[in-house]
Amino acid sequence: MLNPRAFVRHRRTPPSTLAESYYGGASSASLTLCRALQLYEIWRRIAWLTIVLWLASAAGAFAAEKVSFINIDGAIGPATASYISRSIEQARAQSAQCLVIQLNTPGGLLDSTQKIVQSFLGSPVPVVVYVAPTGATATSAGCFITIAASVAAMAPATTIGAAHPVSIGGFPSGGEEKPDETMKQKLENFSISYIETIAGKRQRNIEWAKSAVKDSASITADKALQLKVIDVIASDMSDLLQKLNGRVVDGKTLKTAGAEVSEIKMSPSEHVFQKLWRPEVMFILMLIAIYGIIGELTTPGAILPGVVGAIALILALYLAAILPVNVTGLVLIALALMLFIFDVYAPTHGVLTVGGIVAFLVGSLMLFNRADPLFRLSLNYIIPATLITAAFFIFIIGKGLRAQRLPVKVGAETLIGKTVTALTPINSRTGRVFVEGEYWNAVSDTPIEKDGQAEIAAVQGLTVKLQPKGK
Repeated sequence: MLNPRAFVRHRRTPPSTLAESYYGGASSASLTLCRALQLYEIWRRIAWLTIVLWLASAAGAFAAEKVSFINIDGAIGPATASYISRSIEQARAQSAQCLVIQLNTPGGLLDSTQKIVQSFLGSPVPVVVYVAPTGATATSAGCFITIAASVAAMAPATTIGAAHPVSIGGFPSGGEEKPDETMKQKLENFSISYIETIAGKRQRNIEWAKSAVKDSASITADKALQLKVIDVIASDMSDLLQKLNGRVVDGKTLKTAGAEVSEIKMSPSEHVFQKLWRPEVMFILMLIAIYGIIGELTTPGAILPGVVGAIALILALYLAAILPVNVTGLVLIALALMLFIFDVYAPTHGVLTVGGIVAFLVGSLMLFNRADPLFRLSLNYIIPATLITAAFFIFIIGKGLRAQRLPVKVGAETLIGKTVTALTPINSRTGRVFVEGEYWNAVSDTPIEKDGQAEIAAVQGLTVKLQPKGK
């Protein structure tokens, strides 16, 4: 029988020693087999751990594939340039495979377009410009932006081209003079050389790019792909990512198939300014500035009209430094305001007011270049604004200023100039008169007899100062 104490002792003994104690020692083959089983168990666990770690890293790598996305729908301006520049930096921070810009624009400012092109050419992240959805256009500034992209893509039934410069836009002085033939030629030559440089950098069709500026050439997506103006035609976003997958861009192989699309939204300030930089907004701000400042001048101490007018004026001047404003239009509008004010003081029977209305209407029509559909100020704004401004000066400002020039109708000042009869002899120290149902003390440098007629020259407290009538 087994000894219980020996059993307890054997429980604390390693398996190999236990085997030796019962069987009087183990053969070398048995020990080798035992060690082999132990090694097998160790390697099996290592293999499983390796597989789990590899799967985890593979899943992490797959989840890390991300594509940043922004949508530009409308005119190209300062807010657009700021938005795109910020999006490139954010895409880099997110380690995105690329930044996809869905574009639909009729054009925009040349200054803003240059900033966007510069940000594209210096971008650490591949930039894909995708002209979409179906029916979208990339004309004028949009053509420059599309050609400057790392990858240019278009949806079916979209167009690109018509990049001939219309106006240079955004002069530092806040105005746009009508360019002469020399200035037009300089601007055209600059635009041709600029788009030629961009197309050469991105290895696109240089001759067509030049014709888009010089001849306003415009083509469809299919023709653009055929002429090597763009790289890809994609029906939608998923199709685009599928066709971008595996493409080598700027030395980087894109992994976009099934990637997570992360949209970068406009910031509140960018969104507000994108809505503000329009001719209609500047025109309305200019009217608010006019009404507010003139309202404060005619009603001192009101404060609110002056504050609102000053803020509107600052915003209008800022927009004037960006938008292609015609200085002649501004001068005519200023002339109209002066004519409105002069008519209040000059008895012209409305001649100056009519002139002011005509000057305001013509100035508003000339304020922006009506040949450029992007910055054309609609008559739906001009005509009502002209009528409201004329009514403002005729019925509000005009009536107010005329009322200020009327004689005083209440108070002691109304007694001046009235004829009174002396109740007692009046001299420089004493006298009495009855006027407007009241008895008044009266004095006069010229003595006046009792029942004599005199005229009130001044009111000094409760005493009226008289002078002989007719003097």
